[in-house]
Amino acid sequence: MARKTFLIVLIIGFVAGLSLAAAAGRTGQQVYESICKACHGTGLSGAPKFGDKVWVQLEKKEGLKELVKDAIKGERAMPPKGGCADCTDEEVRAAVKYLIDSAQK
Repeated sequence: MARKTFLIVLIIGFVAGLSLAAAAGRTGQQVYESICKACHGTGLSGAPKFGDKVWVQLEKKEGLKELVKDAIKGERAMPPKGGCADCTDEEVRAAVKYLIDSAQK
């Protein structure tokens, strides 16, 4: 009985840990590496590349809020959220900010 209780507590703790990790969300770098890099790493279909100074110009011209809005709804050849159906709006924002920051180094 004690072993069964221990296993149940262990499983509940594991599931709770996974839930907390999911709730914490992915960083901008994690989203970029797993989703955005396919196009923004190579410039596919005219996508601004990682580290390209055009990100700074876009932020000055449109502002972060507008760039995030465009990324969420999709822009030109980019599908909504860059094709990341399970990304939250905050994760998309973090990825856009990560791309902008890459150009400021």
